[in-house]
Amino acid sequence: MKVYLYSEMQNAIEKSGVGRAIYHQKNALARQGAELADGYEDADVVHINTVFPRSYRMAKKLRKLGIPLVYHAHSTREDFRNSYIGSNLVAGFFKSWIIKCYSTGNVIITPSEYSKSLLRGYGIKNDIFVISNGIDLEDYRRNERAGREFREKYGFSETDKVIVSAGLLMKRKGVHDFAELARRCPEYKFIWFGDSNLNLVGREVRQAVKNAPKNLTFAGYVPKDKIKAALSGSDLFLFPSYEETEGIIVLEALAMKIPVLLRDIPVYGDWIEVGKNAYAAKDNGDFERQLRDILEKRVPDLTEKGYETAVSKSLDNTGKKLIEAYETAINNVHMTVNSNN
Repeated sequence: MKVYLYSEMQNAIEKSGVGRAIYHQKNALARQGAELADGYEDADVVHINTVFPRSYRMAKKLRKLGIPLVYHAHSTREDFRNSYIGSNLVAGFFKSWIIKCYSTGNVIITPSEYSKSLLRGYGIKNDIFVISNGIDLEDYRRNERAGREFREKYGFSETDKVIVSAGLLMKRKGVHDFAELARRCPEYKFIWFGDSNLNLVGREVRQAVKNAPKNLTFAGYVPKDKIKAALSGSDLFLFPSYEETEGIIVLEALAMKIPVLLRDIPVYGDWIEVGKNAYAAKDNGDFERQLRDILEKRVPDLTEKGYETAVSKSLDNTGKKLIEAYETAINNVHMTVNSNN
């Protein structure tokens, strides 16, 4: 099978989850022996990852040509809100636009049962496959040496208890709450990886970054290896995001066997068992209490169960499910052609 993976403006979205997902797809498909096409002309199926205008125009063209099309629903109205200044004002338009884009697909892929339920709520009736973005278990292995180098680089001692998080600097990701927790817990070290243009993120996030307490480091964007080093060298991964369609970084943390504390939101409902493979909190008071309990070892260590969850979402499994979705798209096109003859 030859697959054309399409991601518009990849350089602009490189740092986002959508930008990273295409690399997961390439890796997952390679494991299944699928061949990547250089263009749609010689592909058996096209997999579109973005919702920019050129992506939509391509999707319409592919449908006219009868080329099987899979549209990846990475984004929803819900995770578009509370991102950048003005995003809430145009969230309704964004919803209408992504419905228009996704509905062109012979098949739609989305990474969680939660995001599938949102798409169904929008009235989308196309076949929808729930397929995790997946995790490369060989790549995400704990590295004690890298962890020590991470601590040295950022001035953390061997005895410091370090809390790490990552994501674009936006309200939806809970950056302001992370800063508040650092303020409430001065005995611990906090570090956040990821950046955004602060002129676009709104006053609350801007103030959180500019007025960060001394025990909080905003480290900016770093390559993947530096994130792995931070996960290896920290004591807790705290992810206070208010909305996700999956959360690739959560899978990475689970694979690295670091304790995980998440916000208790619906997206994790079908794969995170709170108190069994990760911990979850509802508000800052809950986060503060639980992070202290985890760091002071007053609650059970869930890292082995967390790793088992990461194993269930390995790229091998993702690749198999992608092939199944592609075959369904191809069959749907053939059935349509045959019914018209």
